[in-house]
Amino acid sequence: MNSTTPEHHAHRSGTPSISADGICLSFPDSTEVLRNISIEIGDHEFVSVVGPSGCGKSTLLRVLSGLQKPTSGQLNTPSNDVGFVFQDPTLLPWRTALRNVETLLELRGVNATDRRELAFNALSSVGLADSANKYPRQLSGGMKMRVSLARSLVTQPKLFLFDEPFAAVDEFAREQLNDDLLALFASAKFSAVFVTHSISEAVYLSQRVIIMSARPASIAHIIEIPFDYPRSPEIRYQPDFAKCCGTIARHLRQLQNI
Repeated sequence: MNSTTPEHHAHRSGTPSISADGICLSFPDSTEVLRNISIEIGDHEFVSVVGPSGCGKSTLLRVLSGLQKPTSGQLNTPSNDVGFVFQDPTLLPWRTALRNVETLLELRGVNATDRRELAFNALSSVGLADSANKYPRQLSGGMKMRVSLARSLVTQPKLFLFDEPFAAVDEFAREQLNDDLLALFASAKFSAVFVTHSISEAVYLSQRVIIMSARPASIAHIIEIPFDYPRSPEIRYQPDFAKCCGTIARHLRQLQNI
């Protein structure tokens, strides 16, 4: 495990999935939210983002996705195909799980036969093939998040952005969803930026953990995670895992005491 300064290790060699250089963002009322954010996410790299509550982690995701334009700085996304998974599943209650997953394909004009097949395959990949005809009200919180994940996965994005997608489920379901996500990461080979308040989740999922400062948010630290994929759930109980979590927790406490 290495704790690095952001100036020297925020970038990866090779072709990045996304890069940001000197990103700053201020709201119309002059509130400064992001300050000089420079980061590169490599091809098939998993990066998590942690930081104090309200520092601007979700705002950073919106900028990276193109939903929010920065005040200054440059953003380069080689692919226009970006998947975004929000904290709330935002499923349409009048549509079945399968029809919810079809939504983005329908908006893109994919014919009914093809989109039905693609949607069913995406549901199968998150373990919900037998729930295809159920409505959101019939699904648990974890199942709803799997449908939300499948809905984004069905377009086969090169880059996935996750805004605390598992925060509302219980710990057991969250750990299972983490394992499911890593399996998808291995098979679909997308790049990922994952915002979370859970230090252990960030360490378990990621190759790097970015620690953001309080608002206006900048990159305070970047922690390299030393564990290879695939990762066994038992890794959570190993001393090296606890050491990684402790390092990140210490940095966060220091930032909050400034």
